[in-house]
Amino acid sequence: MTQADPRPIVAVVGATAAGKTALSLDLAERLGGEIVNTDAMQVYRGMDVGTAKAPVAERRGVPHHLLDLLEVSEPASVAEFQELARTTVADLRARGVTPVLVGGSALYTRAILDRFEFPGTDAALRARLEAELDAVGPMALHARLARVDPEAASRIIPENGRRTVRALEVVELTGRPFSASLPTLEYADPRTVQIGVDIDRPTLDARIEARVAAMFDDGLVAEVERLLDAGLADSRTASRAIGYREVAALLAGELGEDEARERIVIATRRFARRQDAWFRKDPRVVWVPFDAPDRLERALAAVASVEAVDSYAPGGGHGPGGDCRRPPAG
Repeated sequence: MTQADPRPIVAVVGATAAGKTALSLDLAERLGGEIVNTDAMQVYRGMDVGTAKAPVAERRGVPHHLLDLLEVSEPASVAEFQELARTTVADLRARGVTPVLVGGSALYTRAILDRFEFPGTDAALRARLEAELDAVGPMALHARLARVDPEAASRIIPENGRRTVRALEVVELTGRPFSASLPTLEYADPRTVQIGVDIDRPTLDARIEARVAAMFDDGLVAEVERLLDAGLADSRTASRAIGYREVAALLAGELGEDEARERIVIATRRFARRQDAWFRKDPRVVWVPFDAPDRLERALAAVASVEAVDSYAPGGGHGPGGDCRRPPAG
């Protein structure tokens, strides 16, 4: 690899349970790549079953990065994750390795791929807004955001109090709409490709239901029990993960098991629809059918289409780049 021929950045995106993990591993094997996690909850140690984290035995020997970084009691920050992920991607490319990003957190993915700078923070202001959130609830704070920054409010679900607090903090700090700091549809490096796993809704709904059942069979309740002892309930971020809050309610005697399962299925389906809507708005995503026999070849063709872009040459590409597949040993 030369400086003028860096590895492409490949991101596999789409709804939860669509089949992103399998495709990302297929791509990593064919491209001589390594996996970079972009799931906001898989950064937590011990959150394995409920986040569908691929067990080590199922990773096909492909190295994985940015998993198990934090204890559940620690808050996660997309700004900190952006820095870690971009450093990881740069290190992989410097070694001639193709980074294959995979995860369902659209904001984390965009924060890595796109031009996206985070405004600063103010601890006192943040504390005041969080106290207001506790006092009046997320809906009231979201209504305030809708008055001062309608565009940002339209992108944040009313129940997500933490993101609403962050948006209001930025508005007060900068005097500009929070939406002005959101990522634009412009890759930080033009040698980037997003591959979306396209799946029909009935099939996805059935897969989500099957996944939830498998999680209970694989020990989700015991996992949540352990994490509650480790401080899960007091976490500002990990405690909001789908599946964990419902099982915590089950363990507290607030829900029966059947109701907890049903709530997880419903919440996951809603989340999957939001994921799909977010990625569908991005015209740069190349979609491949989840069940197409040639889906890997289609994905590889999408990767090949960015190989010719020279991110180091003034004004863009001037010729084809090298083959991004790892050469055979020997």
